[in-house]
Amino acid sequence: MNEHTVDTIIRDRARITPERVAIDERGRAWTYGELDVRSDELAHGLRHGERVSTLTGNSGEHVALMFACAKAGAILHPISWRLAPAEIAYQLDDAEPSVFLVEEEHRELADAAIALARVAPPRELSASNSLLQGHASDTDPLLLIYTSGTTGKPKGALLTHANCFWTNLSFDLATGLRPDDIVLQVLPQFHCGGWNVQSILAWWKGAKVVLERGFGPARALELIERERITTMMGVPANYLFIAQEPRFEQADLSSLRLAVVGGAPMPEALLDVWAARGVDIVQGYGLTEAAPNVLCLPPEDARRKAGFAGKPYPYVTCDLSDDGELLVRGPNVFPGYWRDDEATAEAFRDGWLLTGDVAERDEEGNYRIRGRLKDMVVSGGENVYPAEIEAVLHEHPAVAEAAVVGVPDERWGEVCAAFVVLTASVADDELRTHCGAHLARFKVPKTFTVVDELPRNSMGKIQKSALELHA
Repeated sequence: MNEHTVDTIIRDRARITPERVAIDERGRAWTYGELDVRSDELAHGLRHGERVSTLTGNSGEHVALMFACAKAGAILHPISWRLAPAEIAYQLDDAEPSVFLVEEEHRELADAAIALARVAPPRELSASNSLLQGHASDTDPLLLIYTSGTTGKPKGALLTHANCFWTNLSFDLATGLRPDDIVLQVLPQFHCGGWNVQSILAWWKGAKVVLERGFGPARALELIERERITTMMGVPANYLFIAQEPRFEQADLSSLRLAVVGGAPMPEALLDVWAARGVDIVQGYGLTEAAPNVLCLPPEDARRKAGFAGKPYPYVTCDLSDDGELLVRGPNVFPGYWRDDEATAEAFRDGWLLTGDVAERDEEGNYRIRGRLKDMVVSGGENVYPAEIEAVLHEHPAVAEAAVVGVPDERWGEVCAAFVVLTASVADDELRTHCGAHLARFKVPKTFTVVDELPRNSMGKIQKSALELHA
């Protein structure tokens, strides 16, 4: 008997509270009953195990498709519309979807990607009256989320129904959502957090999700007031931009009882700004491979344990390796990467997920993230691997060598800075344009510095710590 599949969430809600509003999408209300019916229609056109790629902004239709995949045992592969065509083409070739659904707004981007892809053009999806062709089990994948890779190529992390079930249950036990909550959802649905941090849990509990296509600080502030938002999730940059709105000090935030932050540590000064407005902040730490919830710092410890990510969520176990790397295990941890046994094997040691992050643990069991073993930059909540950018820079005919490091940035937390050794003179703008043609905008380095040579140690490895001092 399968008890942990995500399709049961919408089936149960449609039976118990069919008329209750599940999604408010810019005034278009989806009841739980309507969401169940629409996901049934879409599910009948899907087959068990097939990949369904999407290029879309947040929408109720996308939610219905996710539940359709859950019902049919298909795998939803949401692609970031922030990516360049070449990056999207790589994901299509790797995932080999049989269905590719594109929102009209992103049609030009999709066409450019398909032109570069080797995979056969996926078929269109149409609702069918035929019998449902498959069903899901706990161990079946539901989401295929690509993460940037240290080797320069993204890897597809598979998240099962059980992963999603347990991570949402543990999130609820730690932070709590209520049936009468009104959740503001601004995280993009191409992120794991767009599903497993509040949204799926809200539909599990019968709450209402105010679903935004994207994030705008003025719009978010307006919605908090008008819709009487009770809880929301964002990265530190979201909360910074809202706090910088001219109306922030006078805005009515009385309904907002809980704000969840992830993706990067929340600066203490920004914590103080929100605390002064009476809003409790729940901080945490996670990664896609853990679906994503790992550590949680409750509001009562926000000031006392400033700088810490907190303790493991219920059902999650953490430890530190001899070299200080944070290790994770639990039912939320993914089974592996799509069609990449080698990368999957490298991600685990003795049953523990290797996070690549260096941490310390205090006497109370709270963890603080100190740095990264993996060469990664977190910019505006987005994970960026310098290896991916360096690979693109090396394709430019004037670039002999390239190294990219993360540097502090007041607005985005971190941004990328590139150091290049050239064989011919080239302007910064040309390098920036070259990167922009192959990479998402947030991955394009903010600065380009020409150097005679890159600093290396005795083994010939580039010393990025020396570059960071001069960035």
